[in-house]
Amino acid sequence: MVKKITRIFGYSLGSILLIILLLSIAWNQSDIPVAELEKKYFVPGSSYLAIGPDKIHVRQQGAGHPVFLLHGSFASLHTWHAWEKELSQHYHTISLDFPGHGLTGPSASARYSTDDYEKLVFEIADQLNIDSFYVAGNSMGGLVAWKMALHNPGRVKKLILVDAAGFWKISTDSVSKAQSRPFIFKLLQNDWVANAVVKITPKFLFRYNLKQVYGDPAKVKEEDVDRFYDLMMRAGNRLATTQRLRQPGKNLQDSIRSIKVPTLIMWGEKDAWIPVINAYQFKDAISNSKLLIFDGAGHVPMEEIPEQSVREALSFLQQKPW
Repeated sequence: MVKKITRIFGYSLGSILLIILLLSIAWNQSDIPVAELEKKYFVPGSSYLAIGPDKIHVRQQGAGHPVFLLHGSFASLHTWHAWEKELSQHYHTISLDFPGHGLTGPSASARYSTDDYEKLVFEIADQLNIDSFYVAGNSMGGLVAWKMALHNPGRVKKLILVDAAGFWKISTDSVSKAQSRPFIFKLLQNDWVANAVVKITPKFLFRYNLKQVYGDPAKVKEEDVDRFYDLMMRAGNRLATTQRLRQPGKNLQDSIRSIKVPTLIMWGEKDAWIPVINAYQFKDAISNSKLLIFDGAGHVPMEEIPEQSVREALSFLQQKPW
């Protein structure tokens, strides 16, 4: 009986290991060469700017007062495509791929904190001889944007926060609790998963995450899934992502109240990554702000409802300071 149980256990364990091996082979993907990705994702207005040892993928469109557009975690400058098309008719738009994202790829310093990203945007502005500007940011890019406005209000003249990160604790009435992180963030903080994802990167996870960040999953196009997946497969980006998610951040949420620049806060009512309660916390914290909630939209209104969201952004930018 013992031998039989041992044999069955051995078969079961062997089957599990075989399944893991087969899945590893099926999902084991090599990096995509940068030159190959450039053919598909180097868009009109794209160029590389040398910032220290790194080459940053930047896109510039239009003329007028500069507007920086900062993408979120796992994304790229392409997330702003629809906004750029409209805003560039009135402004000089500058979008970029943060290190560890898009065509920019990994940083030589392996530093991926939002402090590093904040410094980078100012360095790009300096290199482009831009003194003052407007800035819009989504999610992680929103966190970078409001830190820029907090630390250098003389240069940041207006601020647009699109489902922005930044509140580590959420307060409701007399209760204060830690902000919950999306599943993919928790998953990639696991040592085993982080090591595995550098080689094993199933595409269905990207489809799942994109559908999660849209209020209406039916709006997710296969070309969007392809873009997110392809750019993550850019040489070095997978390792950079696992490094980025492990770098500690500073909790500056109490400093948000010190932001004085005119601010537009826009949020998708069905945001599953950074719930809409955060929008009201930003509104309460920033005195010189206006709040817009988009019914039915999710975490990325600039992609999901581009016409409506950019119309509101343009209206805000064209207003005289409050």
